[in-house]
Amino acid sequence: MDGFLFQASVYLAAAVIAVPIAARLGLGSVLGYLLAGIMIGPVLHLVAATEDLRHFAEFGVVMMLFIIGLELEPRALWDMRHRLVGLGGSQILLTTLAVMAAAMALGLGWKPALASGMIFALSSTAIVLQSLSEKGLMQSSGGRSAFSVLLTQDIAVIPMLIVLPLLAGEAVMTLSPDGSIQRPETELDGHHGLSLVDGLPGWGVALVTLAAVALIIVAGIYGARPLFRHINSARLPEMFTAVALLIVAGIAFLMELVGLSPALGTFLAGVVLANSEFRHQLESDIEPFKGLLLGLFFITVGAGVDLGAFMREPLTILGLALGMMLLKGAILFGLAHVFRLKPRSLWLFALSLAQAGEFGFVLISFSLNLNIFSEEMGQRLLLVVALSMLITPLLFILFDWLSTRVEETRDAQPAADKVEAEGPIIIAGIGRFGQIVNRLVQSSGFRTVVIDHDMKTIELMRRFGYRGFFGDPTRPELLHAAGIKDAKVIVAALDDPKATTKLVRFARRMREDVFIVARAHDRTHVYELYQAGADKIVREMFDSSLRAGRYVLEEVGMTDYEAAIAEETFYHHDRNTVQELAKLWDPNMPSSENEAYIKRARELEKELETALYTALSEKRDDAA
Repeated sequence: MDGFLFQASVYLAAAVIAVPIAARLGLGSVLGYLLAGIMIGPVLHLVAATEDLRHFAEFGVVMMLFIIGLELEPRALWDMRHRLVGLGGSQILLTTLAVMAAAMALGLGWKPALASGMIFALSSTAIVLQSLSEKGLMQSSGGRSAFSVLLTQDIAVIPMLIVLPLLAGEAVMTLSPDGSIQRPETELDGHHGLSLVDGLPGWGVALVTLAAVALIIVAGIYGARPLFRHINSARLPEMFTAVALLIVAGIAFLMELVGLSPALGTFLAGVVLANSEFRHQLESDIEPFKGLLLGLFFITVGAGVDLGAFMREPLTILGLALGMMLLKGAILFGLAHVFRLKPRSLWLFALSLAQAGEFGFVLISFSLNLNIFSEEMGQRLLLVVALSMLITPLLFILFDWLSTRVEETRDAQPAADKVEAEGPIIIAGIGRFGQIVNRLVQSSGFRTVVIDHDMKTIELMRRFGYRGFFGDPTRPELLHAAGIKDAKVIVAALDDPKATTKLVRFARRMREDVFIVARAHDRTHVYELYQAGADKIVREMFDSSLRAGRYVLEEVGMTDYEAAIAEETFYHHDRNTVQELAKLWDPNMPSSENEAYIKRARELEKELETALYTALSEKRDDAA
């Protein structure tokens, strides 16, 4: 027990210390976990024998796929079918063949070369999905494409496990009299010692597998609601957590019994339950366990790195890892071009999937048991897989740097329209914010010139009878064509905060007297727009949040009149606060470290309480 408690304390302390530091430095939590594992494992030797713990921690990947499935409706999965088959299938096939050719060029026989190709065709589901979620890139085109490939790879593990025994150095498979395939048991067969498909002929395996999948779908559709109603009747919140864990663990176990990937099974269950009213409850119950187990998994990867073996031939291991990642990245880059991903999504797709994955550890161990690899070669491949996973968070940092320099282009993007209209009001950006402004102004009898860089939005406007022009509003020639020299008002309502600031700064340089109304993303963006020269700045959520606050005040006892007074007082005080704090704001210093800014913000917050109390007291006295 003392040993267990010591090990648990070491893992938790390493995570608590390293991850916040890595996040603060902008390195991401994944790299923090990996570095923590290296420190407590090969560097300080505080933990040992991480293999069994890693198998346990891989359950975090299973939970992550379940949560992703909950967020993905069946219709969305069907819409991804072309990427799953075309993009994912092409990546696996081309990477396998390319790595195989490279391995044979280095002197390997075709069997271990083919096994190496299959191993390195897989990417790290855990690292990639965690990093994409952390950076808010899961819903981007590149993120969705990467997810499609990862899902295809999880499916491809199954045929790989079937093919690898055929490459064995010795005869490891035999046919029984009934035609079923027999092979000796390995550690890959799991610790439970049970299987529903061992000894079955091929058609029997297929039937059992399909029956297991059908059971998950039917149980999810017809069994989830009665189960949760029964749990709800107990009035015990912890029972919801228990049933969520039971669903994930039970499905994972069923998938292992029929020889399928547990992650794939739980993902399917998540998709089935995506339209359930219990979806958010399941997600909230699983999320904490998923995060801890994923973190533990990353730490075990770092702790399992054999620094001694690496130091014996560092250039060879590093060269193999970088060579594999460059080769795989080049294939991903080419496929992204073929499937017409935009530049920013293209780089995200190629860089995020260039590493080897956690299934590589499993396949390498399996191959060693089958005598496909020598012990020395197997250890070398394990190091290459681990090193590539360690490098991956750095590739996401490289993507962040590239994304600020790569201009996003659009598929089959047409040339900018020739702006053939001028008006007193120019509206740059016709998204959800600019639409309301445009409709109000035009309905009041004033002409507007609308410019937006999203062709679909412009075409949609035209279908509803509104005229707009396609083009980048930050380009000087478009603003000149729209009549900026005679315009009275410019509305900067672009979705991209940086582009909005750029537009305001340029418009102010062109016309000192033009009135500029700008859309701000948050308070920091307000300060940037003030410095750029905007006259009126509207925060996206400010007015709607004020209205929601007024409703709350009315509900808790204020009269409609008192709530309106509180809203108006807060509005005017906040505008004054922003103007004062803008003078103290320093773009080169985080607001949390600007002492003068913090001191004045606290003073103004106290003044707000006084102002609200005074305003309400005066109105109540007047009413009396």
